[in-house]
Amino acid sequence: MTPRIEPEFGSAPLLKRKDFSAAAEERSVPKAKAKRRYWPWLLPIALLLAGWLIWQEIRTSFYQAQLLHYLARGLDSQLIEGPASAIHFPTTGPYNHQRGYSLAPQWQTSLAAKGFRITEQSEFSPALLRYSKLGFFPPYQEKQQAGLQIKDCQLDTIYQFAYPQRQFDSLLQMPAIMPQMLAFIENKSILSAQSPFHNPAIEWPRLGSAMIGQGQQWLGRNGNAAGGGSTLATQLEKYRHSPAGRTQGLSDKFRQMLSGSVRAYQNSPVTAAHRNQLLLHYINTVPLAAAPGFGEVHGIADGLWAWFGSDYHRSSIVLSELATTEETAIALKQVLALMIAQRRPSFYLLQGHTQLNQLTDLYLQLLAEEQLLERGLVALALDTPLVVSPHPWQSKHLNRDQKASHLVRQQLDQLLQLRSYDSDRLDLQATSSLHLGMQQQVSRFLQQLRNPQIATDQGLVGHRLLTAEQAGKVEYSFVLYQRQHNGYQLRVQTDTSAAAFDLNSQSKLELGSTAKLRVLVSYLEIIAELYQRYAGEATTELQLLDIAPQDHISRWVIDQLLQSPDLDLPQLLQLALERRYSASPAESFFTGGGLHSFGNFMAEDNTRTPTLLEATQESINLPFVRLLRDVINYSIYHKDTQGQQLLAEDDGTRRSNYLSSFADREGASYLQQFWRKHRQQDTSQRLQLLLQTARQRPDRLAAIYLWLHPQANLQQLEDFLARESSGGISSNQLERWHRSFSRRQLSLPDHAYHARVHPLELWLVGTLQQNPELNWPDILAMSTNERQEVYQWLFRTRHRSARDNRIGIMLEIEAFWDLHYRWQQLGYPFDHLVPSLATALGSSGDRPAALAELMAIIMNDGIRYPNQPLQELLLGEDTPYHTRWQQGQQQGIRVMEPEVATALRQVLHQVVQDGTGRRLQGSYQQLGLTGGKTGTGDNRINTVDSRGNRIDQRSLNRTATLVFYLGPDYFGTLTAYAAGAQAEQLRFTSALPVQVLKSMEPVLLPYLLQGCPSQP
Repeated sequence: MTPRIEPEFGSAPLLKRKDFSAAAEERSVPKAKAKRRYWPWLLPIALLLAGWLIWQEIRTSFYQAQLLHYLARGLDSQLIEGPASAIHFPTTGPYNHQRGYSLAPQWQTSLAAKGFRITEQSEFSPALLRYSKLGFFPPYQEKQQAGLQIKDCQLDTIYQFAYPQRQFDSLLQMPAIMPQMLAFIENKSILSAQSPFHNPAIEWPRLGSAMIGQGQQWLGRNGNAAGGGSTLATQLEKYRHSPAGRTQGLSDKFRQMLSGSVRAYQNSPVTAAHRNQLLLHYINTVPLAAAPGFGEVHGIADGLWAWFGSDYHRSSIVLSELATTEETAIALKQVLALMIAQRRPSFYLLQGHTQLNQLTDLYLQLLAEEQLLERGLVALALDTPLVVSPHPWQSKHLNRDQKASHLVRQQLDQLLQLRSYDSDRLDLQATSSLHLGMQQQVSRFLQQLRNPQIATDQGLVGHRLLTAEQAGKVEYSFVLYQRQHNGYQLRVQTDTSAAAFDLNSQSKLELGSTAKLRVLVSYLEIIAELYQRYAGEATTELQLLDIAPQDHISRWVIDQLLQSPDLDLPQLLQLALERRYSASPAESFFTGGGLHSFGNFMAEDNTRTPTLLEATQESINLPFVRLLRDVINYSIYHKDTQGQQLLAEDDGTRRSNYLSSFADREGASYLQQFWRKHRQQDTSQRLQLLLQTARQRPDRLAAIYLWLHPQANLQQLEDFLARESSGGISSNQLERWHRSFSRRQLSLPDHAYHARVHPLELWLVGTLQQNPELNWPDILAMSTNERQEVYQWLFRTRHRSARDNRIGIMLEIEAFWDLHYRWQQLGYPFDHLVPSLATALGSSGDRPAALAELMAIIMNDGIRYPNQPLQELLLGEDTPYHTRWQQGQQQGIRVMEPEVATALRQVLHQVVQDGTGRRLQGSYQQLGLTGGKTGTGDNRINTVDSRGNRIDQRSLNRTATLVFYLGPDYFGTLTAYAAGAQAEQLRFTSALPVQVLKSMEPVLLPYLLQGCPSQP
């Protein structure tokens, strides 16, 4: 029997036929009828109730106020020691970039590489971190005004910049009409008192209009999208935090609205106080384009000044009174125009002045209709033209010492890789190692020395000093460092120049005999290197060393070790300082590619053979010229180089390479001279200059013309010579020249030989004739083969001495590269040295600040520390981005043996005791021993005739420098400087800065004894 299968729906069986009747009976009972009668009314009631609740919420914002306030309370941060593990810096927004918050991540990396460490930072709560990473803007009390502040080592303010410059402190400070006009134009409901919980970020009618506009856009119709929903709260969020200060789309508008809503309810569900703050913040920070000479303008107060030249204080007074006067009408129209211009500030304020005036007049009439303004005042304002006239920039910042502030700002810009314009607007505090009090006192003292009477009283008038009339012609610069346990810190850096240019750290000056100190340092370093290399070697091994005859330093060290095997390094250094060098000027020196002679400052030194210690004390020139020659020869001839072998052999690839290098360098030098001669001339002028060189002989003129015009025919050559030459020329001669001076027949050097001009000048004029737009790099690159061709005679000449001289020049250049590396390790600031023994006397130039750094190395026993005057940076104080960086423990690098540093300090002390710095004897005794090195630079251009007689002289500048130390903890430089015509009649020497430093003792000593606390 087949079983019956019951169909199922879920787990319940289907109703049988008899079950349908039972169900029908149930539907017919009165209870079922009652449900059918009343349930349709419940839905309308529920909808009405929901609508009423929504309406009440739109009208009062009560429930969202409670919810958002509850949520916002968890969006906070706290300050912790060290770097935070939870912090999210903003990536967009003009406000964030301007204040520096969005730049903080890259600063963290770059500052860490420069020795800074984070000592405290805000840490986000988990809720705030999630909220920020979703793209919303953290709610906190944003600063209306920020700016750079710089403090000194005692936390006194050196520099302070407020941005925006001018602001209203509160709504009570500004005229009542200003927030009323702003609310009327932008956000009418913001002043509503109907609901204490009103959400200022949402204005429902405007939001509804924006949503309808968005829907129309989706349907392909024209409509206003997100922009119509803007309130003052969302506008603040937009121009502060949205990308480029603009709404990028619907999602960006939603972000602005939610961020503004959360910010409104953060402190309380009641928003009346926050709405007042919105009005104040908007009036103080609204962006109003960038005014010429002013920069970006933010806020109505700054806008009045920047765009109309009006004082906002005066405008506030007249708008508070609202009298029917022309002054009130002008102020009213200017304020209203700025409120309107924020919609398109770059257009309205830079070019659309007519449209701005029309809109302003329209709103004046609307304000009169709303009875916010009297019609009489409005009528007067309508008759008053709106004149947009940008006012010149006048920054308001504390600037007690311009040199100090300029120096630290420049260092900060370099540290953060910013422009001064940008760094001024950061929400940043910087602490410098400078001592403002000492900086100011020193600056005033040096400025007073330009007064003839004060200069006389301070002992600056006399032999090798100044006359009273010359006192005002000299500028002074001063640098002072203080040694600390972990390095050294800059305390003073100033000069008397009125220019922003810093003489100490930006100049390149010939500082004369201070270069002798650098030469002496290199010499003692070489002594120490040789000692470390050969001390302890067996006598037999030392005797077998192959030392070039020209390497006098190596030979002397080996001899000392052979005579006294037990010598220690300090003893050897002392013996090295007692070596004697002739001061005779009779010898000529082949250096820098030519033969040079040098003289001493004092004629009575010409017959002396002083020790190096004596030569340093009295700053005698010739011993140091000879000492530098020994240092250069050490680089060329000591056993690790092939200089001796190179000059001993007359073949080989390396020797050819040196000759090629010489040709390349020498040719480039000549070519650059010709470039300077011809670059400002046109084609005809270049030809005339070249023809003058050929001295107008017809054959030479023909050679030049045919080089420049290789396709010229015989008639063209004849016409040219007829114009440029007075003598008759036969046709046979013309034909011979035309045939002989063809480019196909002659090389460039041969052609130039017949023309009697330098081949590279001939080549340059011809090249510029074909391509007059070429610049110097192009010329240099194009002339590579020609420069080699010009000097091919070096490889072919029978005279080996010619080749040896050229190779010797290149070896000397390489040796100066070695010397330059040594000097750079000790802080020499420039990219190359002049490859000449004149460098011993200062021809390569120096900087006062670089000499101070050399003294710092000597005072720190040969360790070079990073020179970073900025000790601390604090970004975003009292914000969620609060970050404090402090200079960490500085890691020094040993660049000089401590024994060498000790020997140098003793030498410098002897300069003060018995040498050119003896004026300092007895000064600064409370600090301990003093020492220094003096130098005088007199830079003049002498014009001589063909016989070598001077026919003219022009002074460029005159300098006198003292690099010094005062006790174990203070050191620096003091420089006297006169430029151009001011230096023509001046004859002061380094005695001048020595006397100035001595006279400065009453000013400096109290500060030096007190010191300045080392920054952590």
